[in-house]
Amino acid sequence: MPADSQPVTESAWFKSSYSGGNATECVEAAFISSGVLLRDSKRSRGPHVAVSAKAWSSFLTSAVV
Repeated sequence: MPADSQPVTESAWFKSSYSGGNATECVEAAFISSGVLLRDSKRSRGPHVAVSAKAWSSFLTSAVV
């Protein structure tokens, strides 16, 4: 899924509450109109993964089991 044409501000990204406490295993996410962006917090300028809202919802539903 392509990312939104609008850039995501740094303040829009948040760290997962399930990320490791030692700051070596951190995932950050940002909600966008078409879904969610995910990235490695240690590489904030690196690539990110874009996931559709439907796919994100399906993932969360299956992960809660």
